[in-house]
Amino acid sequence: MAKLVVHNEKIENAQALVGLCPFGAIELSDEGVKINDLCRMCMTCVRRGPAGAVELVEDKAPKPRVDKNAWRGVAVYVAHVRDEVHPITYELIGKALELAAKIKQPTYAVLVGNKVGQMAEELLHYGLDAVVTYDDPSFEDFSDESYTNALVDFVKKYHPCAILTGATTVGRQLAPRVAAAMHTGLTADCTILDMDENTDLQQVRPAFGGNIMAHIITPNNRPQMATVRYRVMDAAKRHNEATGKVFAEHLAPEQLVTREHVLSVVKRTVEQGIDTADVIVSVGRGVKKRDDLAQFNHLAKLLGGQLACTRPLVEAGWFDASHQVGLSGRTVRPKLIINCGISGSIQYVSGMNHADCIISINSDPDAAIFDVSHYAVVGDIYDVVPRLVGTLETPKEA
Repeated sequence: MAKLVVHNEKIENAQALVGLCPFGAIELSDEGVKINDLCRMCMTCVRRGPAGAVELVEDKAPKPRVDKNAWRGVAVYVAHVRDEVHPITYELIGKALELAAKIKQPTYAVLVGNKVGQMAEELLHYGLDAVVTYDDPSFEDFSDESYTNALVDFVKKYHPCAILTGATTVGRQLAPRVAAAMHTGLTADCTILDMDENTDLQQVRPAFGGNIMAHIITPNNRPQMATVRYRVMDAAKRHNEATGKVFAEHLAPEQLVTREHVLSVVKRTVEQGIDTADVIVSVGRGVKKRDDLAQFNHLAKLLGGQLACTRPLVEAGWFDASHQVGLSGRTVRPKLIINCGISGSIQYVSGMNHADCIISINSDPDAAIFDVSHYAVVGDIYDVVPRLVGTLETPKEA
């Protein structure tokens, strides 16, 4: 780890150096200028301070090497509610099978719950080498502590080189805890995953509001951990014949004890939204005023779909956040999406580029949205959409 070293003999105006730090991390003491715990390593003092007064010193100690040969296989945490497996699990299994095939290693599914035997047997129809179960009445309801103990126990016994977790409400709580317990890294909301021959997991996710794509690896730690949003990966196909085996594991009684107690579980009524819509009409800043949304909503209804939007329209108060497509909104995978007046930022595209058919309407022939579209319509949405609506409303001749 790098650190900053102060050379007081090279400082003529200590007060001026103290004033350079925007975080108040440089202070005066009896020994001279010191850097305290508020330091963010912004390097302002190195760049703008007196020459040689503050030096960045790299730690030359060798980084610990992990024995990568001791970590084998790609594991998937099975997201489920009672007896129902979340669809994201099948998407992660599909990706795990792809990654494991590249390095010729096994695939695992980790299933934690109560009376999960039937679910475990069903998962074997998706091409897994093993389903590892932690079946106990105390796992009836999710608990941060006991579920973390189960996954940590799995890691210590099976040594998978990578673990994939769905970015569900439970997954977002569980994955960081397991990563912290194993002193390893975690990459959230990955959009691309690939595996190198040396078992390093290539994790790609948009960063800085979708302005760049960050490529992340964890070469010195195992297991490698990543969360993935629903509808980003291709789901594994079910086979008629089951393969692999079910392995039942158990925790010590003290590891099942938790400070959390679930009083009751209330089933929420789920309304159909853009997440599950087969057809989506999505609008962006090309829409001039809020009243104009009616014609786009009409188009969506004619197609039996839902109206969605980009982030600026949510920030403008035109839509509820549940209608936003993108990394900071919802990831969608409809059969058809029609983008109206949308430029095509990475943040937006990453949330819809897996749709079966993408049609985009934009007056700018160089709009980035056309790069991911199957059909590009160069034109004014206020001209194209009414004509499309008119065509749909025209009765077909017998």
